[in-house]
Amino acid sequence: MSQIVNIASRLAESAVNAPDRDAVVQPRGRRKDGSYQYEVWTFRQFDEECDRLANGFVQMGVKPGMRMVLFVPFSREFLALTFALFKAGVTIVLIDPGMGRTNIFRCLEEVQPDGFVAIPIVHVARLANRRRFPQARLNVTVGRRWFWGGQTYRQLAQTAGPFEMVETKAKDPAAVIYTSGSTGTPKGVVYEHGMFDAQVDMIRDFYGVEPGEVDLPGFPLFGLFNAAMGVTTVIPDMDPTRPADVNPENIIQHISDWNVTQAFGSPAFWNKVGRHCEEQDVTFPTLLRGMSAGGPVPNHVLERMSRAMTREGAELHTPYGATECLPVASISSDQVLHGTAEQTRQGAGTCVGRPFPDVEVRIIEITDGPIASINEATQLPTGEIGEIIVRSRSATREYDRQPTATALAKIADADTSFWHRMGDVGYLDEDGRLWFCGRKAHIVHTAKGRTFSVRCEAIFNEHPNVYRSALVALGDRPSQRPAIVVEPEPGHYPETSADEARFRQELLGIAVRNKLTASIEKILFHRSLPVDTRHNVKINREQLAIWAAEQLGQ
Repeated sequence: MSQIVNIASRLAESAVNAPDRDAVVQPRGRRKDGSYQYEVWTFRQFDEECDRLANGFVQMGVKPGMRMVLFVPFSREFLALTFALFKAGVTIVLIDPGMGRTNIFRCLEEVQPDGFVAIPIVHVARLANRRRFPQARLNVTVGRRWFWGGQTYRQLAQTAGPFEMVETKAKDPAAVIYTSGSTGTPKGVVYEHGMFDAQVDMIRDFYGVEPGEVDLPGFPLFGLFNAAMGVTTVIPDMDPTRPADVNPENIIQHISDWNVTQAFGSPAFWNKVGRHCEEQDVTFPTLLRGMSAGGPVPNHVLERMSRAMTREGAELHTPYGATECLPVASISSDQVLHGTAEQTRQGAGTCVGRPFPDVEVRIIEITDGPIASINEATQLPTGEIGEIIVRSRSATREYDRQPTATALAKIADADTSFWHRMGDVGYLDEDGRLWFCGRKAHIVHTAKGRTFSVRCEAIFNEHPNVYRSALVALGDRPSQRPAIVVEPEPGHYPETSADEARFRQELLGIAVRNKLTASIEKILFHRSLPVDTRHNVKINREQLAIWAAEQLGQ
């Protein structure tokens, strides 16, 4: 029988163990002198608010097992609603607003929600498309309610009394979290309470996160982990769906105001913050650790942040994983800059570190179709590039109502466990470290064999005027031709044909000196490569390949 686990019990424990510790800190505007005003909730206050909300949900008819779409910006209200719904045994549906209107509506239809907990503009869209969501009868407005019915956040929060948490089991669904769709159609990833519980343990123990620390999460999911670990969450003044546009001064002020010990952001977030720190000679004496995920972290980002984080032992860590399986492996800035960076520059791929304890990683022969059993997969030897598969307590079991996608992503094992196919390619080295060589979907299949995106791009990225680059495929498999699209550093885009020809020749000179890139003859320049909506770092190579073919008249 599955054990009783409700991830919200972690919050209740924090409220008992440290009732007066700050749980959530939110900026609420600025004073006349430019300093921030903050609202602060202790763990006792925050847990009590979650209880009131959970009571309110039950009184309006919400029952365990129902599906409620949560469409609220990252805020104290977002965190409180999440834990209230967990307490009530509800499955929360989280959809990235950056995935685009068409994908959002398709995902919402697919998930068949029982209601929406959302800001007013979402309810306007819901009403305009009410026929697509016939079951959505239990709706809550966070903010001003206009002409529609249902409860408001304030009304729910006025419900009195403690709440008896629903005793969910480890395998009961807690949330359906949609992938960003950066490398395909967005899919709903089903998270169980036991999986969230495992994630909290793995992250806390691996990084040594202690109750009482203060975290600045540039991604909402990490705010949920904090509340479950007794860690204070300082909600940053930023749009988490646009981390590349973050205002570094806001982040610097938050870290200083609250003596932040930990901060999470995508590589695009830390690139913006790190450049500002370098230009303005800003340091972070309180930061014990930074974290960055969502895509490979460039060495220049690691270098800048290593100089900015002046506390003894402080480092920027880059956990590797995916929405379907997080965390998998991790490496620190020191390990990269003083160990693996030179190999990366030469095309070895990006080292993402050693797997977390109790996480198993294998490399198997690259296969496009489903693999029903692990016995059908061919495991590759150390050093050989193949498809990355993972077995872990935190690996998700299925995609919501998409059996075909689930069959493509999961491999059954004989002991009733399963392996998740990461959709990435890479290899394990002699020291047991995992190296990432790119997405499987981004392999260029040439007549002479496979060409891997991350390996090639790192070689071109060594040019001082290249900010980033992308390998794209021209033509059809198995006779595709590789091309590189370069986004220059700010101020270095070639504005004349002579400048472009000179820049291209310099890059071709770099390419010909490495066997991995010697066959690449087509180089194009792009002012701003298209990236994913969630982390602003995953390059949309599919879109870029179409653009490149048009530019070359193919």
